[in-house]
Amino acid sequence: MDHTRAGEASSAIETRGIEPVPDSERRGRVRELFPTWVAANISVLLLTMGAGLVVSNGLNFYQVLLVAILAPVASYGIVGFLAIAGKRGGAPGMTLSRAVFGQRGNLFPGAVTWIARWGWETINAVTGAYAVLTILNLLFGIKSNTVLIVVTLLFFVGCTFTVSGMGRTVLLLCNKWSAYLFGAFSVAVLVYLVGHTHWSQVFSRPGGSTAALIAGVGTIAAGGISWAPSGADFARYLPRRASDKGIVGNTVGGAGIVVVPLVLMGAVMAVGTPDLASATDPVSFIGKLLPTWISVPYLLIALIGMLLINSMSMYSAGFTAQTLGFRIPRAAAVSVNAVISLVFGSLLMIVATSFISSFISFLTLLAVSFSAWIGVFGVDMLHRRSYDAKALMDTSRSSAYWYKGGFAWQAMTAWAAGLACGLCFTSISWFSGPLASSWPGRNGLGWAVTIVVSAVLYGVLPRRRPSRTPAAEPAEVTEAAATV
Repeated sequence: MDHTRAGEASSAIETRGIEPVPDSERRGRVRELFPTWVAANISVLLLTMGAGLVVSNGLNFYQVLLVAILAPVASYGIVGFLAIAGKRGGAPGMTLSRAVFGQRGNLFPGAVTWIARWGWETINAVTGAYAVLTILNLLFGIKSNTVLIVVTLLFFVGCTFTVSGMGRTVLLLCNKWSAYLFGAFSVAVLVYLVGHTHWSQVFSRPGGSTAALIAGVGTIAAGGISWAPSGADFARYLPRRASDKGIVGNTVGGAGIVVVPLVLMGAVMAVGTPDLASATDPVSFIGKLLPTWISVPYLLIALIGMLLINSMSMYSAGFTAQTLGFRIPRAAAVSVNAVISLVFGSLLMIVATSFISSFISFLTLLAVSFSAWIGVFGVDMLHRRSYDAKALMDTSRSSAYWYKGGFAWQAMTAWAAGLACGLCFTSISWFSGPLASSWPGRNGLGWAVTIVVSAVLYGVLPRRRPSRTPAAEPAEVTEAAATV
C-alpha cells in the first residue's frame, strides 16, 4: 500500500476524495458519531422553531415535548439507518448512490442534492452572521448595516470553508469540544429560565389540535431529513464490523440530546415573547431575553456550532460535486458552495423581509427533495450488503453499475414519481401543490409521502437482484479517478 495514502486517515488535513476507504484505514469508532450529530444541531434556529410550535401551531408545553422527542427519533433514525451504507461501502452517500441509480442516472438526484445544499448553507451562513451582528451590538453597541452584513458573512463563510476544507479529523475534534461547551452553556441558560419564567403561564396554556401536533413533528423533522444523504459521509471510516444499532443509536442520541432541550427552551421563551416566532432576525432575541453575561458566551458557542453545521454540510457538498463529475479536489469543490452561500446569504439578509418564513419554506422543499432519494436508496440497502469499489469509481460503459445506458430505470422512475408526488402535497409561501389542502399537505408531511411513494414503487418494480460483491478491502484508486 502507498504509505502516503495510508497516512491520510491520521493526518490533520484529509485529502481523500470520493474513492472508497480501504479497510486498513477504517479506524473510526461508532461513538464518534454522537458528537458529530450533536454539533449538527447546535443552532439557535431550533429555539425559534420551538417558539413557532407555541405561537403558530398553538401547542402547549407537553405537546411541544412530544414533538421534540418524536421529530429527532423519526428523522435521525432515517439518517442513522442510511449511514450504515457508509460502513458497508466506505464511500460518501452520493457516491454509493451510483450503485442504485446507475452512473448517469445518479447525476439527477446528485444535482438536486447539491443545489439543495446551497440553500441549507445559505440559511446557516445567515444565522451565523446574525449571531456575529448581535454580539457586536451587545458588546459595543454597533448597529447592523449593509457593509457590516457583507463583512460578517465573509468572516463566517471563510471560517466555514477553512474547517470543512481540512476534512474529517478537524471536524471530529471541533465537534467534540463544541458539544461539551454548548452543553455547559445550555445548562446555564436553562437554569436562568427556570428561575425567571412565569411557569403558571407556561403550563396553563390550552393544548392544540392533533393536526397541529403532527404538523409540528413534520416541521422539526424536516431539518433532520436534510442530513440523510450525508449520513454515510461520516460513517465511511468505520470498520465493517461496526455495530448497525450503534450507528443508529449514536445518530439519534446525538441529535436528540440537543433538539429536545432547545425546542423546549424556545417554547418557554415564546410565552413571554410571542413575537419570537415571527422575528425577522432569528438571533437578536437572545440578547433581549437573557442578561449579557449569559447571552454573549452562549451566542459565541452557538456561533461555533452553526459554523460546524455549515462545515459539515460543505464537507458533504464537496463529495457530491465530485460525484457529479467536477474534476477538482474536494477542498476546491467546497469553495464553490462557499461562494454561492455568500451571494445568496447577502440577498437574504439585505433583500428578504422575513427570515423565518423563508427558512420554513426552504426547509419544507429541502425535505421533499431529499426524501425521494431516501425512499429508493433505503429500499436498496435492505437487499444490498456490499458495494463494488471498482465499479463505483468506473464511470465508463464497462462499470457493473452502468446498467442500461448508464441508468437504472427502476430507481429513476421511483425517484421521479416520488418527487413529483411529494411536491403535489407541499405548500409554502410562494408555491402550493394541487393536493396541498389534503391531510398530509396540511400537516406538512409532503416529505413522508415522498418517501413512501418512492420506496413502495421501487420495491414493486421488477429488477435484478444486486450481485454479491466480495467484502474484501477495496482496491486503491488513483487521485484522478477519485475526482471523476
